[in-house]
Amino acid sequence: MRFDRGFISPYFITDTKSNKVEFEKPLILLSERKISAIQDIIPALEIAAQTRRPLLIIAEDVDGDALAACILNKLRGQLQVCAVKAPGFGDNRKSILFDLSTLTGGVVFSEELDIKLEKVTADLLGTTGSVTVTKDDTILLNGAGSREAIAARCETIRAAIQDPNTSDYEKEKLQERLAKLSGGVAVIKVGGASEVEVGEKKDRFVDALNATRSAVEEGVVAGGGTALLKASRALEKLKPSNFDQQLGVNIIRQAIQQPARTIANNAGVEGAVIVGKVLEKADDVNYGYDAAADRFGNLMEMGIVDPLKVVRTALVDARCVPRRAAVFDVFHFVLRSARRWSPLTNKPAPLFPYDSGVASLLTTSEAIIVDAPEKPAPARAAPGGGMGGMGDMGGMF
Repeated sequence: MRFDRGFISPYFITDTKSNKVEFEKPLILLSERKISAIQDIIPALEIAAQTRRPLLIIAEDVDGDALAACILNKLRGQLQVCAVKAPGFGDNRKSILFDLSTLTGGVVFSEELDIKLEKVTADLLGTTGSVTVTKDDTILLNGAGSREAIAARCETIRAAIQDPNTSDYEKEKLQERLAKLSGGVAVIKVGGASEVEVGEKKDRFVDALNATRSAVEEGVVAGGGTALLKASRALEKLKPSNFDQQLGVNIIRQAIQQPARTIANNAGVEGAVIVGKVLEKADDVNYGYDAAADRFGNLMEMGIVDPLKVVRTALVDARCVPRRAAVFDVFHFVLRSARRWSPLTNKPAPLFPYDSGVASLLTTSEAIIVDAPEKPAPARAAPGGGMGGMGDMGGMF
């Protein structure tokens, strides 16, 4: 199960490289109430220390002396512990906690349960195969709850969804709970001959995972730059009011046709010819070129797709590049024309030895205040040496 709540304090982090908490076979304490008093948390900490297992606390909130005790035990290395706020709000939070109870085989300490946290025992705590906690979410794998109990819980949720008296909002929350409780989580293990190879493969898997999430979120379009290529035809219907607008439209058209042209060129064929053939069937939005197999056809059926969110975001972000380039070019020209006062030659000198650093500062700042160079005032004349004139002292008698 995965829910959108992360660790309460960064002091719980066990992997500083990835900034996350990773536990193997942890004990899980579930509480519907806020845990603030230290006497409420000490029994669970003692059980975890005696069994030498990590402790994950999921409660409405953990603060005060209870949070301080958890952090202190973690920093001293006496115990691996992490506190997470329970997901959801109100009755939905209570229901999710009982879902977690079913999944982990633990008990939720609530108002209905006539057992206080000070009386907690090991059999009241849940457990899972592993837990991963980041600052944003928590993932529990291989819960110790029985499959029969989980299946019964899922059937109860399905019955509530089919109830005609259930509102649309409640149905949406119930469907989310059902998906989290019945859904599975895949673990991908990456190996390689060297650390560099493992890191590269891991980055590829992360990119593929993010692309898949983007595709689920907003859908997919024909890949290989075909979607942008077909979209360029829509620019032909625009009627710019002046030459500058027409020039801008032409630039955008050439830019969004370039990905498909570059892919074809990299495949060893003439990009302009491929682009022309694809545009001949502009009405078929899925018709494109498969560079790997050197063939034309329906890219959707071939499995060559791009997430719509990725294509859209790339197009939106690309407009910032020429704007930054233009701004930097203006600053570069101004700084090349500027002058500074050189203390060595006592004359104005160009500013260009320092323009790159100043230009970088200007492009990342909204405003900067400078003083115009001023010629230093002439130095005061030094006083003459000696004792000065003594005047006519007259003769001596």
